[in-house]
Amino acid sequence: MRKIMFMMVVALVCATAPSAKAQWVVTDPANLASGILNSANEIVQTSSTVSNVIKSFNEVKKVYEQGKEYYDKLKAVSNLVKDARKVQQTVLLVGDVSEMYVKNFGKMMTDPNFSPQELTAIANGYSKLLTESTELLKELKQIVTATDLSLNDKERMDIINGVYEKVKDYHSLVRYYTNKNISVSIIRAKKQNNTKRVLDLYGTAEQKYW
Repeated sequence: MRKIMFMMVVALVCATAPSAKAQWVVTDPANLASGILNSANEIVQTSSTVSNVIKSFNEVKKVYEQGKEYYDKLKAVSNLVKDARKVQQTVLLVGDVSEMYVKNFGKMMTDPNFSPQELTAIANGYSKLLTESTELLKELKQIVTATDLSLNDKERMDIINGVYEKVKDYHSLVRYYTNKNISVSIIRAKKQNNTKRVLDLYGTAEQKYW
C-alpha cells in the first residue's frame, strides 16, 4: 500500500493534465527538473553577450512555466499518508529551487550592476546547484518506482528521508547563493547612491521571495 502511495505522488495529477503537449512534464517531475537544468547549462556554454544570456534564459523560463501548473496542483494536495507526503515535499522543494533560480536570475539580467561575464558565472553556480537537486530527484524516482523486493518499507523510507534532507540542504544553499549575489548588487548600488533602484527590483527579504 505504501509503495502504491509513493507512485501516486510522483504521477500525481496526470489525469488533469491541460494538454497532451505538456503531458511529459506533468507525469514526470524529474523530466521537468532536467529540462530546466539543460536550459540553464546553455547559458553557461553559449553565453558571452547579454543577448545570448537572455535568449538562453528564455528557454529556462519556458520549461519552468510548462511545469508550473504541476507544482501548483501538487501543493494543493492534502490528506496524504506520512510516507507519501515526504515524497511530495521533496518534489516541491526541487520546484522551489527552480523557482528561485528563474525568478531571481531573470531580475539579475536586468540589473546593470552585473556584467555579462558575471551573469554567466552566476548562471554556472545555479547550474551546479540545480544539477545536484535534479540528481537527487532522479534518485527519489528510482526508489519510489522500484518494483523489486530488495528493500523493506523501513529501508525504503530511510532512503527517501535521506534524499529529502539532502534536497532541503540544496534548497537552503540556493537561497543563500541568491541572497549573496543580490547583496553584491546592493553594495555596488550603495557606492553609486542608487540603493532604492536595487531594492525596488528585488525587494527586501521581508517584502519579496528571495
